[in-house]
Amino acid sequence: MRLATLTFAATLASLAAGAAHAQAGDANIGRTLAKTWCANCHVVDPKATVGADQVPTFAAIAKMASTTSMSLHTFLQTPHSRMPNFQLERQEIDDVSAYILSLKK
Repeated sequence: MRLATLTFAATLASLAAGAAHAQAGDANIGRTLAKTWCANCHVVDPKATVGADQVPTFAAIAKMASTTSMSLHTFLQTPHSRMPNFQLERQEIDDVSAYILSLKK
């Protein structure tokens, strides 16, 4: 029984570590992706000022209380009528999410 409990605990720990790693992302790559795909409408760099009217900046998105890794991943995987459907790969979503979260201050 003890061996089964230890095996189960080790499996859960491994899965949790894998899930955390899968959503880690690279903020630098995310910044580059954001400049390529998102900068036509959003201000993606906190030092930039050009963006479309009525579109939140990435810094403003980052500061929203509802902005978490999970909410960004969900949002970026869901088509939205006012946004182009870029169909980002999972790693790209991880990277863009990491960049946005890096702007939280």
